[in-house]
Amino acid sequence: MNLKDNSTYALYESIGIGKKIIEFAQEKEKSLSERFKAIDETAEYNSIRVISAMQKNKVSQECFTASSGYGYDDFGRETLEKVYADIFHTEDALVRPQITCGTHALKTALFGNLRPGDELYSPAGHPYDTLEEVIGIRDSKGSLKEYGINYKETALLPDGSFDYDNIPKCITEKTRLITIQRSRGYQTRPSFTVEKIGELISFVKKIKPDVTVMVDNCYGEFIERGEPSDVGADMIVGSLIKNPGGGLAPSGGYICGTRECVENASYALNSPGLGKETGASLGVLRSFYQGLFMAPTVAASALKGAIFAARCYEDLGFKAYPSSSDERTDIIEAITLGSKEALCAFCEGIQGASPVDGHVRPEPWDMPGYDDSVIMAAGAFIQGSSIELSADGPLREPYNVYFQGGLTYPAAKLGIINSIKKLNDYGIINI
Repeated sequence: MNLKDNSTYALYESIGIGKKIIEFAQEKEKSLSERFKAIDETAEYNSIRVISAMQKNKVSQECFTASSGYGYDDFGRETLEKVYADIFHTEDALVRPQITCGTHALKTALFGNLRPGDELYSPAGHPYDTLEEVIGIRDSKGSLKEYGINYKETALLPDGSFDYDNIPKCITEKTRLITIQRSRGYQTRPSFTVEKIGELISFVKKIKPDVTVMVDNCYGEFIERGEPSDVGADMIVGSLIKNPGGGLAPSGGYICGTRECVENASYALNSPGLGKETGASLGVLRSFYQGLFMAPTVAASALKGAIFAARCYEDLGFKAYPSSSDERTDIIEAITLGSKEALCAFCEGIQGASPVDGHVRPEPWDMPGYDDSVIMAAGAFIQGSSIELSADGPLREPYNVYFQGGLTYPAAKLGIINSIKKLNDYGIINI
């Protein structure tokens, strides 16, 4: 290789990305320097928070030892759950590889803390698609509805804020658990900041002090300097193949909260009478610890990528949610592309920039748990890992794509640049 040709420009051009697109992207990146600096400062704060919790609980090499069978007396598993409880300032935590995904974690928390005749209520509008069958909004075997648990929701106001006038009308003696989804899911409504979630929790607790509040924390961990558990949430729930796994956890999920809520969830995950006592770690604990250690900086990289995507696509004439200047509380960037062709081209560009399966082209398919066909770009080291470079969206109007991830900012940046190239190649935009 001629060292005179080793500039970043030359490397981009060698993989087929033209000079005009590169210059366009570099200009947008320069305009974000102050925002990126603030993100790095938050990552530093959260990294110290994680390290301090690990030191407090005396994490050692012994914590990485694998257990098998019943998993009794798994020292590493028990220590990890203490670390999670300290990081999120909760009484207890359940952190297990047996939790297969975020939906499974939420299902476990719900089934563990609701009983027949109880009512589940969402003051934050409609839940994420995969929860529709868990709840029974769409009929499914084994749903909460089949177990005699009722569900109601209050739609958000047109500006995406909580409808404080109508929320009190929906909270009754039967309201046992209130669920709040922090991130937008497949919607363009705003994601909720920790502060806004705290205000809502305070409001509903004044109406019914004994109600349990659960926050779906997926995509939001380590984006702010606090978490919903710091502002009154009884449970926060998430997936380890999103932010807190740092791209290293191969599976798993967590439930952090009050001792009673976590204990109840452990019985739903495992078995009554066994709870947290069993569940072999099977050699994954090192990746859980190391992923957690990396999580604040990995989440910061993904957040930078999301803001970079927003700035680029806004200046190309598309609508981005949130905008590149909005306050952030999660890593998801929604972009309204307006057509099936644009949605598929965007995902093709993300896939083509991925380190794994970068040679394949994503196609829409009927994905389990979703009501519409979904196209998903996910060239990830861990299958389905949303903290890695990925983009997806349901094939329905107005054809929004949901972009997230990038274990490093350069990877996220390359993905967005390549998505712009694909839209340009197909004549959807002109650069």
